[in-house]
Amino acid sequence: MAAPAASSAASPSTAPAPGAAARAKAAAARKAAWRRADAIVARLRAPVSFPKRDFLVTNFGAQTCQTKQVKAWVTHDDQELVPTQADNAHDCYPNFKAAIEACAAAGGGRVVIPQGTWYCAGPIVLRSNVHVHLQAGAHILFSQYPDDYARHGDFDCGEKGKLTLSRWQSNDCLNYSPMIYALNARNIALTGEDWTSKLDGQGGVAFNEAGDCWWSWKGRNRTMNAVSQTSAPGYKEGQPTQVVPNPLNKPLNEIAPSLSAAQRKLIEGEGDKWRSDERYLPALSEAGVPVEQRAFGKGHYLRPSMIHFINCTNVLLQGYHVQNTPFWQHHPVNCRNLVIRKVHAESRGPNSDGFDPEACDHVLVEDCVFDSGDDCIAIKAGKNRDTQYGPTRNVVIQGCTMHSGHGAVTLGSEMAGGIEHVYARDLVFENAHWATDPLNIAIRLKTNMNRGGFLRHFYVKNVKVPNGVQLSPSHYALLPGSPIDTKGLATAAGAVVSFDCDYAPTADSVRIRPPEVSDVHIENVTVGNVNKDGTHGSCYQAIAILGPVASDYNGPQPAPPVLPVRRISVSNCDFGNPVNAAQPIALYNVADLTLENVKISGKRRDTTMTS
Repeated sequence: MAAPAASSAASPSTAPAPGAAARAKAAAARKAAWRRADAIVARLRAPVSFPKRDFLVTNFGAQTCQTKQVKAWVTHDDQELVPTQADNAHDCYPNFKAAIEACAAAGGGRVVIPQGTWYCAGPIVLRSNVHVHLQAGAHILFSQYPDDYARHGDFDCGEKGKLTLSRWQSNDCLNYSPMIYALNARNIALTGEDWTSKLDGQGGVAFNEAGDCWWSWKGRNRTMNAVSQTSAPGYKEGQPTQVVPNPLNKPLNEIAPSLSAAQRKLIEGEGDKWRSDERYLPALSEAGVPVEQRAFGKGHYLRPSMIHFINCTNVLLQGYHVQNTPFWQHHPVNCRNLVIRKVHAESRGPNSDGFDPEACDHVLVEDCVFDSGDDCIAIKAGKNRDTQYGPTRNVVIQGCTMHSGHGAVTLGSEMAGGIEHVYARDLVFENAHWATDPLNIAIRLKTNMNRGGFLRHFYVKNVKVPNGVQLSPSHYALLPGSPIDTKGLATAAGAVVSFDCDYAPTADSVRIRPPEVSDVHIENVTVGNVNKDGTHGSCYQAIAILGPVASDYNGPQPAPPVLPVRRISVSNCDFGNPVNAAQPIALYNVADLTLENVKISGKRRDTTMTS
C-alpha cells in the first residue's frame, strides 16, 4: 500500500498561526482540561483506609541477616561493590507470608517490617485490606536467583516451575513471580517511612559463577547510534537471552493448529527470530493462544516486574526507595484509584521503567523521583490482541523529578487499548547524568502499525529541562522501502518532544493496526543548554513527530484508514539551542502542529506546520 501524500520529514510546510478567536477557544479548552485534572487529584487524595492494628513480622519468625560485599552491575555500564545477603541468611519469605495471611484473616491492618536487613527468597503477595509498611532503615534484599520466583505460583507448569499470572511487556503470560504482587485485591498499600526504607531487586547481582544476572537476559540493544547502554550488563556473545530463538518455543502449527498457513506466515515473519522469548509471547497473543498455554518461567528469559498488581482497586504506593529491579519497577494492570506518592524509583539497568500503569483508570503520580535505565514513566494499554482491559485514562503526573531515562514522560509503546486524558504538570526533567548517560527524550509517544491504539487528550505544562536531552540523534531501524529519511532522525533520542508512530517496526511481524494520535497540548516547557565534547546545545531537535507510515501495513485489503497526527499545539515554550539548527523540527504525516510563542535558538515562532 502506498504511503499517504506527505512531504518528507525534512520539509514541513507552514501557515500563519490561528487567529484570536481560535486561540481563545483553545485556551478555554485547556482550562477545562486542567479542571478535570484537579478533579482526579481531589478524588485520589485518600484512596485507602485500614484498621488500626499491626502485625510485626518478627512475631512470625522473620529474622534480619548479615550481608557481604560483592561486585555487581549498578547501571548498564558500571559495576560497584554492593551489599548482598550472607550465605547463611534466613529466608523471610514464609514469615512475611504468614504475617500477611494473619492480617488478612483478622480483617486487615498493617504488616510492619522493622529496621534491619531482611532476605526474602520469594514474592511478597498482598491481599485485600493489607498494608505492608517498611519502617525507617528497613532494607529487603530480594533473592537474585530466578528459580526462587518459580516455586510459589498458582500454576504448576512442570519443569518450567510454579508460575504466576502476569503481563510481560503488555502480553498476558504465566511467568516468574514479581517480587511484590497482588491479584484481584482491594484496599492495599505498600509504604515506607522514608527513603531509607528500601526494596532491592538485586537485578545486577550475579546468580551463577559465570557472572550472569537478571539484567544479562536483555541481550543486545536495537537502537541505532546509541551513545550508551549498547549491551546488557554481563552479557556475553552467544549466551541465551530474551532476543535469541529458544528451542523450547513450539512451532505455531503445534500450539495453534487452527491457524491457516497464511496466518502463521504473517505472525512468524521471516526467519526464526519470532521464536525468541520476547517475540514468541506476542506471537501467541496474535495466534489467540489462551494464557494458560503461554507458560514461560524456567528455561526462558522474560524477567519479571518488581512490583506488579493486577485487577486491584484502591491502591497506595508511598514513601519507599525501590532499586536494582530485574525489569519494570512498578507495573499496575487494570487497577482503579491508584496513587504513587513520594517514591524514589532508582534502577538504571535494562528496561528499568520507573512506573508503567497499564489499562488503569484514575491514577495519581505525585512528588516522586525517578532515576531509570529506561522510561521514567511509560503509560501502557495492552499489546497485540491482549486488550481486554481497555484503555488507560484519567492519569495525573505532578511534582516529580526525572534524573535520567529514555523518556521522562512516555506514552506507549504498548498501547493497543488506547490512552486518553493524561495530564502532566510541574515537573523537572533533571537529566542528572547528561555527560555520560543522557536523558534521551523529555516528552515521548511511541507506537507503530502493530501496537496501534489511540492517544488523545494529553496535556503537559510547566516543565523544566535544565540540562537538555541527548545532543545527538538516535533512531530504530525502519522497514525496507520506508519513506522516512533516517539522516538526523531523533525519534529514539535527541528530541525534546518525540512522537514516533513508526517505533521499532522491524520488531513486529503483524502490522495491521494504524494508530491514531490527536489533541495533544504542551505549554510552558523550558529547556537549558549544556556543553559536551565541544558541542553547545539543548537537544538535537526540538520536536520530531512521525505520523503512521501507511506502507508498513501488511494485512488484508482494503487497508484501514491511516490518519495523520492532528491537533497538536505547543505554546509558550523555550527549547534552547538545538544542535540541528537547520532543521529543529522534523515532521512526517502531520496534519497540524501549531506553535504559539515558541522560542528555538532565541527566535520566536508563531505558525501552523503540516507535513
